[in-house]
Order: sequence, then C-alpha cells, then structure tokens
Amino acid sequence: MPRDKTLSHEKVKKAIKEEFLEKGYEDASIRSIGARAGMTSAGLYRHYADKEAMFNAAVEPLIESIKEWTGKHTSRKYSILENNVSDDKLFGENFVDMVKEVILPRRDEFILLISRSAGTKYENFIHDYVEDNQKEFMEAIRYLKRKGYQTSELGEEELHMLLSAYLTACFEPIIHDYEDEKVIKYLNTVQEFFMPGWMKIMGIK
Repeated sequence: MPRDKTLSHEKVKKAIKEEFLEKGYEDASIRSIGARAGMTSAGLYRHYADKEAMFNAAVEPLIESIKEWTGKHTSRKYSILENNVSDDKLFGENFVDMVKEVILPRRDEFILLISRSAGTKYENFIHDYVEDNQKEFMEAIRYLKRKGYQTSELGEEELHMLLSAYLTACFEPIIHDYEDEKVIKYLNTVQEFFMPGWMKIMGIK
C-alpha cells in the first residue's frame, strides 16, 4: 500500500514544532527533526527546502491570521466613525480581543515567533508589528481630529513607546506560559489599565 503522505507530513510538522520549541531556530538541526519524525534528512527535504522554510511554515499561518484580524479591526473602526455610531463602540473590540481569539488558541506557534525566532527574518516581530500599527494609529488620530475629536498631540516616538508597552504587556502572560484562565485574567487587567489612556489620546470621553 502507498504511504499516507498527509500523515507523514503531519508527523514532520509536529517534529518541527517540537524541535524549534525546545531548541530555538539557531540550535535546531535538520538531523534532529528527522529523528523526531522517524525519517532521514533526505526525507525531510521532500517536505521542505531547508530549515528556514520549516520555521516559516510553522509561524506564517499565525502571522497571516494576526494581519487579517488587524485589517478587519481597522476597517470596522473606520466604518463606525463614518456611520457616526456612539463613541463607546470604538473600543467595543480591541487588541486584547485579538490575543484572546487568534494568539491564545495557537500559543505554541506564538512562542516560536516571539522567543524562538532569533536568526530568522521574524526575530524582530514585535518591533515590526508595533511600527506597522504605529502608522495606522497616527493616521487614525489625524482622522479623528478632522472629525472634531479633541485628540492628544502625540509624537511618533511617544506613540512607539506606548504601543510597545501595550503589546508587550498583552503578550507577557503567554510568553510566561500561564494557564488560559490566568492569561484571560491578566489580559483583562491590561485592558482596564491601558484603555483610559488610549481613549484620552484619541479624544474620546
């Protein structure tokens, strides 16, 4: 009977995740991944071109989900503003929700991305994600100001500092591998702490 290629590929994916979680990208080896999957290095290369491709395949679906959520979130906020919905609706959904909905169910992939990615193009993921959101946030502040909101005068460097602090605080409970119940509790605390500040910056009472 022919071998089940799907089953074989799933074994490889599991071995890749285990290896990178245990050793990080730089110390992981093709030979060790092969041993975990029960195949030779040559066998692994039938699934992935190299170690970099293996790591990318492990984290990129999560990255795409994060980008998709962020894009939809931004569109929804502008739609709320365009339709003159009450201000409290602007913060009905926030970044903490993304952590709960997208990241928490895939915490292993997130740990790979945040703390096992040294030596890959994703090793500065948080910094890069902050910069992407910083541009969007600055544009949102300018848009709110044009709509008549009493927004704060905030420089790029100040916003970068605040966003870095906020995102790091959101990610910390997962990085420390707390149980889901604790993660949710701490995320709610982060939200309660930061939200009044964001609302003040955006001129929302």
